[in-house]
Amino acid sequence: MRKTLSVLAALALATPVAAQQQAGMAGMNHDMTNMVHGSGKLVDGWQLRYDPQRGGKVPALDAVSMTMEGPAIHFQSGPAAIYYNTKDVGNGEYQISATFTQKKSMNHEAYGLFIGGKNLQDSTQTYTYFVIKPCSKDCGTAGAQKGFVLINQRTSNGKPATIVAERHDDAVVTDDPTDGHATNTMTIHLAKDAVHFVLNGKLVAEVPRSQLGNLDGIAGIRINHNEDLLVDWKGVSK
Repeated sequence: MRKTLSVLAALALATPVAAQQQAGMAGMNHDMTNMVHGSGKLVDGWQLRYDPQRGGKVPALDAVSMTMEGPAIHFQSGPAAIYYNTKDVGNGEYQISATFTQKKSMNHEAYGLFIGGKNLQDSTQTYTYFVIKPCSKDCGTAGAQKGFVLINQRTSNGKPATIVAERHDDAVVTDDPTDGHATNTMTIHLAKDAVHFVLNGKLVAEVPRSQLGNLDGIAGIRINHNEDLLVDWKGVSK
């Protein structure tokens, strides 16, 4: 009887601790997603694919906003997603490029480009993406490094594989200290044997094509959640 009471007491003490730990982890890794009241329509010719959601529920199309502002596309999210036009297909040696302009800080969120998109609307989706974080994970922490790059490859609805681990790079134009604005031009160039990841004119990574598999496919834009960006999309070129 005494042993049973001891076990129950231990469980009673452990449960709140475990709950606190779980809540703390959730707070660190899962920011609340902003509510965006989009029109439910994307720019003509474009599609999106939301990242896999906890619980498996797919957000409605009006959970993001995508509109034209002059020559640029204005994105407001909402859940993280990739955006693409099926006419933007790269084969063999090609490159894609876009200029991203933020009017305020995106905090620790990332944005960028993807290539090699296949089966983008089902569980066998495949693409390789190159993104930047114009602010550090510890945005606002005095002395913290700012400006990170990351290259991943998604081959299913599971966790993406890391190609180039997140790391600081001086090529990233970081949040302006007065109002958080920043502009970054990103390019992915596919040569015969290597893929060059270029940011603001600087080569930040070079990866052998053999490491990435078949990169023929749809190219487009990746926008993480809770972002507000103007994107001047240049598409695919030789």
